[in-house]
Formats: sequence, C-alpha cells, structure tokens
Amino acid sequence: MRAVPAARGAGLALALLGAAIGPPPVAADGWAIVGATLVDGTGAPPVTDAVVLGRGERIEAAGPRAQVSLPRGITILDGRGKWLVPGLVDAHVHFFQSGGAYTRPDVIDLRQHRAYEREIALLKDALPRTFARYLLCGVTSVVDVGGPFWNFEVRDRASRTQMAPRVAVAGPLVSTVARPQLDLGDPPIIKISTPDEARALVRRELERKPDLMKVWFIYRPGDDLAAGKAIVAATADEARKAGVRTAVHATELETARAAVEAGADVLVHSVVDKPVDDAFVELLVRRGVVYIPTLFVRTGYDLVLSGRFVPTPAERRGGDPDVLATFEEVKPLPELLSRPKRALDPDRERIPAQNLKRLSEAGVTIAAGTDAGNIGTLHGPSIFRELRLMAEAGLTPARVLAAATAGGARVMGREKDLGAIAAGRLADLLLLDRDPLADVGNLESMHRVVKGGRIFTPDELARAAARH
Repeated sequence: MRAVPAARGAGLALALLGAAIGPPPVAADGWAIVGATLVDGTGAPPVTDAVVLGRGERIEAAGPRAQVSLPRGITILDGRGKWLVPGLVDAHVHFFQSGGAYTRPDVIDLRQHRAYEREIALLKDALPRTFARYLLCGVTSVVDVGGPFWNFEVRDRASRTQMAPRVAVAGPLVSTVARPQLDLGDPPIIKISTPDEARALVRRELERKPDLMKVWFIYRPGDDLAAGKAIVAATADEARKAGVRTAVHATELETARAAVEAGADVLVHSVVDKPVDDAFVELLVRRGVVYIPTLFVRTGYDLVLSGRFVPTPAERRGGDPDVLATFEEVKPLPELLSRPKRALDPDRERIPAQNLKRLSEAGVTIAAGTDAGNIGTLHGPSIFRELRLMAEAGLTPARVLAAATAGGARVMGREKDLGAIAAGRLADLLLLDRDPLADVGNLESMHRVVKGGRIFTPDELARAAARH
C-alpha cells in the first residue's frame, strides 16, 4: 500500500480498483474509500459515488464525493462498483465453546472420546485463528454473553490482537440450574439458589468490569417461576448499581415476560413456545429491551447430532476445519447412533420466526446473534445462516442489516462508536462486491474488511485463520 497525493494521483489510484491494497496498515496521514455506494447504517438512503475519509481508527467524514474533500498524501482505495456498510456485530457468542461435537458434554456426553479438558485446551489454542475467522466473515465486533472467568482474558487478548474483533464479555452465568459437566474449576455456569447468592456472584464479577451480566433463567414444568424471577431481579439490581446491564436467557413467553419485568435489558434468545401477545410486545417497547433471536442454534444441534450437517460454502471457506472434522468423527459413535432419528421439523422454527417479525414491526430493537460455539454453530460464518433465517422470517434486507450493525452496537453498549458510518465513529467497515440491500446473502461478498482503520484483504485474513 502506498500514499497517493489526492489532487494529483486520485485518478491513477481509482483505476487500480484497489489492487495495490495489501497487508501493511494504512498510511498514518489518512485514508479514503472512494466511489462506492454507501449504506451508512443510519437508515438514510444509500449514497452513490460516496467517500469515506478516515484518519487512524476513526472516520473523519462520509458522504457524496462532491461534499468530502480529499487531502493530499492520503491512501486511497477505489470502491467503484462496490457497496460500503458498517462492520457486522455478532451479539451472542461463547468463546468457551468451540462449535464442535465435543463442546457440550452436558448435552451429549462424549468425554470418553475426547476429554473435556482437552476440548478446552484446543479451543484456547485456536483463539487467534478464531478471531481472524470473525474478521474474515465481516464480523468486526462480538458479544460473549457468558463463560468462565477466563472470558475476561479473552477480551484482553482480543484487544491486543490486530486481526481480532472487538469483544464485549459477560462472566459466569448466574443460573437457576447446575451444569457440573462443564466445571473444570472455573465454571461457566454457576447455580444460584437465592437472591443473596445472585448478588454475591454479581459483585465478584463486577471486579473484572464485565460489559454485561448474564442470567440463565431455565424454567421447567414444576419450577418456581417467582423464585427464578427474584434471582433475575437481584442480579439486575446489583449490576445496575455499577452501570452494567443484564442479559437473560429466557425462551418461554412467561419466563421472558418475568425476566423483563425483573429488569432484563437484553433477551438473548427468541420466545419459542408460543406467539408473543400484545402485552409482551408493549412491555419490550416500553422498557427498550433488545431482542436477539438466535434462529439457527437449535437446528445446528439437530444437524450435527443426527449426522446431517452439511457445511455451506461460507462455512467451508471460513469455518474451522478441525471443528468441522468433529462432525464426521462422531457419526459412527454409539452415543449418536442410539439417538432417535426424528425428522427435522421446519415448523418448529415457525413460532420464533413469527415472533421476530412481529417484534421487529412493533419497533423492538433487534440484534443479530448466533450463539456461536454451540454444537453446529460455527464461530464466524454462522452469522450468514442467521441473517438468511432473519430474512426468511420476513425482515427486509435493510432491517436485517440494521440488526447486524446498529442492533449489535446496542448490545455492545457502544452505540456512539459502532453500527454506523459517520464522522467520529470507529472505522469498522465492509467493502462488498454486491448489494446487501438486494439480498442479505450479498453480505458474504467480502472485498475488503476494515477494522479500526486497518484494511484487510480476505486472503490475508484466511491465511491468519489457517495459521498453525
């Protein structure tokens, strides 16, 4: 990459169609992407022949070419024939899970085939490659909504890594149930029995400055809903005193209603058991709750554990090959062969899809999130399965893009920095070969990924993701 004086060399640089862009960082004296159609994430109409001008990690100006002056000596990337959008945010991931078949012994116990200690060691070793995979898929920020205390070290490591997304984290889940299979001395899920226990755990986590608190509000027939609600209320109250928001896993309508009434700021899954009612919709709108649908994750489990997972082209390009290999490894295992082979039921996702469409149309803030790390939901490329399902649920491409940018920025707690292309925002951008407002699948057509003003090619990100 080289700096080209704008007044003298812009035409030459534009003619190169960006071919000169390579691994080195942009010039310290500024950069610009010129000629693309700008979809800025604010809901404004697309701007053709646009300029985005930046210095360092921030955007200085964005708008029509006639309104943005190009200083001399900056680095110019030609965007003609391309589309420029904000970087994507995956608002629900778990770095303590690999996405592979061995990663949830509490769901299917394969520990005699791979020790859980070995699984955790492998996924920790793969973290730099996992980070690069997110950028390769255009995901420039992620929210890890719960894991062991070493989750905070993941956030720190990502902040020191050039080819990594921005990472927001929660610590161990404040849970209404136990998961001893996942406890290696630093458990990701801690069963809480009383509001006082919840407050004590929150205070422990606040010492590490979490971006969110997370409650795993699991409700089963016969459980005391009021007792679970009291744990959510205590968690949310203690966290709010420190200025920290609370995210809650609550997948039934009445559980989700109780969670929001108790102070939940974010619902991290769809309501899956029945259609939402008017009172619930009004409650979410009035409280300003963010709703993350996670439409694919249950199907991911079904596909892997029935031996029917087939990677998409994006997953073959951007998924971890070692993780994908586990799906084949486990097919002949007796634990899978003995499982009932029930038919995949597309109607099972009908209620979550209908609820998403209704809540979106009512004005509830939607954030795209995958629950990546769960079996079959791959870190990085699973975002594309999720966005396609959101579109199939009836959201327009523009609304899907907003959920994957501005909505995710809300969950990150960084609405002023992320989610839009505007002066003063962080320069997290995607330059695409095809129009994302015509088809959400076009978000896969990555030409360049910009994170904090650094411009990466897909090839160099793929090399970083593959490096051993």
